[in-house]
Order: sequence, then structure tokens, then C-alpha cells
Amino acid sequence: MPQALPENLIRVAQVLKSNGADGELVMGFREYAPECLNDGEPVFIYYDGLPVPFFVSSFLQKGNSRALVRLEGIESGEDAQEIAGQAVYMDASLFEDEDEDSFVGWTLFDQDGHKVGIVSDFEDIPGNPCLCVDTPQGQTLIPLHEDLVLSVNQDKREIIMNLPEGLV
Repeated sequence: MPQALPENLIRVAQVLKSNGADGELVMGFREYAPECLNDGEPVFIYYDGLPVPFFVSSFLQKGNSRALVRLEGIESGEDAQEIAGQAVYMDASLFEDEDEDSFVGWTLFDQDGHKVGIVSDFEDIPGNPCLCVDTPQGQTLIPLHEDLVLSVNQDKREIIMNLPEGLV
């Protein structure tokens, strides 16, 4: 049965390397605790620009920021090597915002209505707060300045910004 792909994905981990010959992976975590993968929900890894869902079949946490993980469909060391270095995403709706004003999990659109990406973090840089946005090209910091914000829709969890050319 095909899995419906969520629209809002946030980066939760990075595949650091393969571990052994049977498809086990070493994943690193920065913003989210490793146990976020151990809840029965699929994780997503991008192939050819599309998010492909994988279910966790085994999970062993190693310290505060790493885990040994097996994903269904990754059966060999060659499969694991193919996704080494890739970012791992989950559906943003699975994570409740601690702060409603942080915009984490919201969708960012540019002034022309094009989807830029999903806000994965808020960087409170003194004098220059920024949104960390997961885009198809990778993570990008976008200055969160009142002059750039065109509109905010809390119901849809969308923010529209006037982004200068070349920023994204």
C-alpha cells in the first residue's frame, strides 16, 4: 500500500556511515534526540529530488547524539553506502512546537508564491534572528526581519517573505 508523503518535512538526522555488511547505519543527531526515530513513524531520505519513506526496523541509541539504525529496504552494505551522508527527515507535524512563535515546522514561501522550504530551526543571533530552512538544495539561513515578512498564516502554518534575489 503506497504511503502518503507528508508535505512538511524537517531534518532530524544525518546518515554518517554504514556499519557492517548487512545495511546497518550510523546516524548523527543535532537538534532532535535520537529516540525521535523510535516511534513507528517513517523517516524520509531524498532520492532524485523526492522524499522516499523508510521504516525503522531496529534502533540502538549510542550516547546523546548517535544511533545504530536499520531501515526496511536497506538490506546490504552497498545499500547503506548509497545513502551515507544523506539527511534524514520526518513529518514536521509529529513534533509539537515548544514555542508557537518560533515558526519551526512552518512552510516558507517567497513573494511570488513559490515554496522555499520548511523551517527546521530558529537561530536567535543577537540583532539578526534567522530561520533555518530546509530547501531541496540544503539548509539555508533566512534573516527574520519585519521588513521581509509579507504575511503569516497561523492556521496554515505558512509564512510569506520578500526574499532578496540570490538569498535562496
